Amino acid sequence: MAASATLSAPVLLCAGEALIDMVPRQMPEGRAFLPLPGGSVFNTAIAAGRLGVPTAFWYGLSTDLFGDQLRAELARVGVDTALCRPSDRHSTLAFVTLVEGQARYLFLDENTAGRMLTPADLPEVPASVQALFIGGISLVGEPVGSTMEALAARVAGDGQGRLIMLDPNIRPGFIRDEDAYRVRIRRLIGLAHVVKLSDEDLDWLMGEGDLADKARAVQAMGPRLVLVTQGSRGARVFGAGLDVAVPAPIVTVADTVGAGDTFNAAFLAALERKGALAPAALAALDASAVADVLAFAVRAAAISVTRAGADPPWRHEMEETAGA
Repeated sequence: MAASATLSAPVLLCAGEALIDMVPRQMPEGRAFLPLPGGSVFNTAIAAGRLGVPTAFWYGLSTDLFGDQLRAELARVGVDTALCRPSDRHSTLAFVTLVEGQARYLFLDENTAGRMLTPADLPEVPASVQALFIGGISLVGEPVGSTMEALAARVAGDGQGRLIMLDPNIRPGFIRDEDAYRVRIRRLIGLAHVVKLSDEDLDWLMGEGDLADKARAVQAMGPRLVLVTQGSRGARVFGAGLDVAVPAPIVTVADTVGAGDTFNAAFLAALERKGALAPAALAALDASAVADVLAFAVRAAAISVTRAGADPPWRHEMEETAGA
């Protein structure tokens, strides 16, 4: 286990859900549930911290024992939680059960520390922050969904030239008002500079058709880059006159939990190392540089899937396997 990272002024702010996955375990006395920290944006923040990106996290974190567990995991990798005001509301719990090999979820999120965030709770974004990452199921419920959109709009309009990356990580089973959700996602796409979608997300959002045509249609909504992850087939990135594909390394897959979240963090980490965590710098990258960034993200995700659970690589692991 790597040592905790040293906190420094954050250049990346990850805003979105943190929750506890209650994972089933068989014990001698019967079935039990193991509480594990999770949530798409939480996982992205953890991955960014492991990759050495000075990162801050913002969401509603409870003062209950589960909130303490989430804070401790973020602190262990050097992610700053100073923006998270303690909340007396309880943490979100997601109970996982397997039925004929398929995961099913009991999602307990009513009146939780995260779900009840309002625009009045928005923090002042530190001056050091160069990029905002948002996404996940925190965009679905209310009032938190409106709050996350308000944060993106504030960052987009504050004149600081910060980069915004969006991964809606669409989960149709959580969506109650599909029309309203689709409208929100389209507005957020218009605010973002980088949009990441799995191929399944792209199908849900744009319907049937050629992948490249659908990705170009998303790009026409405003972002500079559209990233499409394709599981074992790797990923593609679309931009102005740009269509770059990177294959995935051949690995033995343990499970795919958190792979997309690791991809997001690694993409941002690679941009940061190139000094491209800004819209103008992003736009100046040529196809070769974009391919390098995409390849780094694909390789990080490939390492993640070789391990059980959301377990992204550390920076030293990426350096050690760079030539592999």
